[in-house]
Amino acid sequence: MLDIRPIPAFDDNYIWLLRDADSDQATVVDPGDEEPVLTALEAQGRTLGAILVTHHHYDHIGGVEALRAAFPAVRVFGPEDPRIRALTDRVREGDAVECPGLTERLQVLEVPGHTSTHIAYRIGDALFCGDTLFAAGCGRVFDGTCEQLAASLERIAALPAETLCYCAHEYTLSNLGFAKWVEPESAAIAQREQAVSALRARGRPTVPSRLSEELATNPFLRTGVPAVRAAAAARAGRSLTTGAEVFTALRRWKDEQ
Repeated sequence: MLDIRPIPAFDDNYIWLLRDADSDQATVVDPGDEEPVLTALEAQGRTLGAILVTHHHYDHIGGVEALRAAFPAVRVFGPEDPRIRALTDRVREGDAVECPGLTERLQVLEVPGHTSTHIAYRIGDALFCGDTLFAAGCGRVFDGTCEQLAASLERIAALPAETLCYCAHEYTLSNLGFAKWVEPESAAIAQREQAVSALRARGRPTVPSRLSEELATNPFLRTGVPAVRAAAAARAGRSLTTGAEVFTALRRWKDEQ
């Protein structure tokens, strides 16, 4: 049975650790720092079989080379991107990733926008989405485009509603603050903010989040909702006709905060 646990890193990153109960090998996703990974593996008595990289930003790959040095046989999967130099396996849309120690394979999805080569990994009902989708939010646009990110989020929104979204940062409370500006009358957002605040008060992670919850409260997945479209248009000061236009207005609004 697959077990997934967060390894906190830096101020607000999560490195995800995947393991099968009957294996002594583990897989980690986006290890920006090697030290917490090494500590977690030692505590569990496991070795590192594979590393999954979603994109090239340093807080997601900073620990990869040190982990390769500690575990020379480790497989390192990631997108076709020359900025990620420590990969052993470059993967793309539709590839099935087989990690040592895991029974199931992970499916690769290309989800550009935050960066031009960003990918996600899906296994069972779990989606490791890096910085493409956050709980109640989404990533900034760096070297991708708003149009790309809007399309990637539409693709994620079409996955089964029970999908668990394992993002890489603890941004949920601040994201919900923005969501309230967009939909100030939303009871779903108010209820989620209350639940998330209680989790953080106890020092608990607020992720993963279920996709059904994102569809109900995340403005970046709700660009077709009349209230969201109206709020985005009011902020932009013009009419918006497409979902991508609504998304772009929302993303720029959030970037200005």
